[in-house]
Amino acid sequence: MNSNTAEQTHPAVNGVDVDQLMYVIDSIGADQTFGAFQFRADNQWIEGGLNRSSIQDFFAGGQEDETRTETFVLDADEPPLIAGNDSAPNPVEYVLHALAGCLTTTMVFHAAVRNIQIDSCESHLEGDIDVRGLLGLADDVKKGFNKVRVTMKVKSDADVETLTELAMFSAVYEMISNALPVELVIEKI
Repeated sequence: MNSNTAEQTHPAVNGVDVDQLMYVIDSIGADQTFGAFQFRADNQWIEGGLNRSSIQDFFAGGQEDETRTETFVLDADEPPLIAGNDSAPNPVEYVLHALAGCLTTTMVFHAAVRNIQIDSCESHLEGDIDVRGLLGLADDVKKGFNKVRVTMKVKSDADVETLTELAMFSAVYEMISNALPVELVIEKI
């Protein structure tokens, strides 16, 4: 056991190592700086609508994480209608994926800590966007989603109100529903 993991003394709930999760929660309770995480991604344009992100290192628990031995590689492209080659999901589809993943993971992890069993969870997401905004054809049209609808079907003994409360801890839900400041710096090379 290293300094950032806990020994397993309780069975996993929903496939979640509750002891490890409680170790992190307790560590943050003892030292708030332990909760300062930084995730990173590097991206490179390939051609046309295709670009590639590489994700590996991150900061967590007061130190650089060294557990990932391989880089995650994610491609983004556009459908042919928007002059892409449709070789990968487009960026706004990744936003839907991130939202679904975060709502699901958040609900399952919070349920595990409360010893609430989740037997299954499926989500369907739809995001409405008027591309006139992002194409610069209408100044009065948002560049991003106008509305996102999420339907989650969850099999659990917990009631809908409890499951909703657990899912609402989602970081991605917070970012999307409340927006956040993003600093953009472009440097010429």
